[in-house]
Amino acid sequence: MTVLDTFSLKGKVALTTGGAGLYGRQIVEALAEAGAKTFTAARNLDALEKVAAAHRELGRDVTALQYDQSDEASILALRDQILEQAGTIDILVNNSVARPMKSGFKSDAATFADSMAVNATGLFIITRAFGDIMAEKGSGSIINVGSIQGLIAPDPTIYRGTNMSGWSPDYFFHKSGMVNFTRFIGSYYGLQSVRCNCIAPGGYQTPDHPEPFVRQYSDKTFLGRLANDTDLKGIIVFLASDASVYITGTTIPVDGGYTAK
Repeated sequence: MTVLDTFSLKGKVALTTGGAGLYGRQIVEALAEAGAKTFTAARNLDALEKVAAAHRELGRDVTALQYDQSDEASILALRDQILEQAGTIDILVNNSVARPMKSGFKSDAATFADSMAVNATGLFIITRAFGDIMAEKGSGSIINVGSIQGLIAPDPTIYRGTNMSGWSPDYFFHKSGMVNFTRFIGSYYGLQSVRCNCIAPGGYQTPDHPEPFVRQYSDKTFLGRLANDTDLKGIIVFLASDASVYITGTTIPVDGGYTAK
């Protein structure tokens, strides 16, 4: 086996939650291209099925399933579906996220609780549900999709001249918590050779971003740009594969140098 062979995911079974979103689409693509039997799950099955069908037309093994990360019974049913169809799980990418606090810091307590049901409690339940299976067989990789906003405070200057803002207290709360939860899971499952790592992506450019935001954000990065639709693919395959077999409990920024200053 050469070093390049260690990056292959052939024979592996992977699950990516939230596979129809901005990050999710490229994560699913990366896992499928690397050879994994890939499942993707979210509440909106129609959107997921479009993603999965496009991959199947290219000969990739991608299956869309429905679940609700705020509902423990739904998470356990998803686990059972995947075990029934594939027999095991090797890779879990926790990418689902809820953003219900539309009024930002002025949102009510119930809305904050709704966010935590998915982004905190749900993250714990799904990680345990699939992590226990990996631990039983003695191998696996869990990848948490965090954010640079779990590493740093909001920077109002990048939003000057726009109607955008970064005042999302729930997002900063749970993405920061994800960093230490990653360490906890890496420790908890470590002796069963189950690894857990977190990536912290930077801003992803979309067509609706106003020019001042794109310019001001890009000026904060070493590479002079926001992320695109391929920037996460390499790190996902690396952390999912045996190429990173001795890496666990860490958070890796994927942000063009935004947080390196």
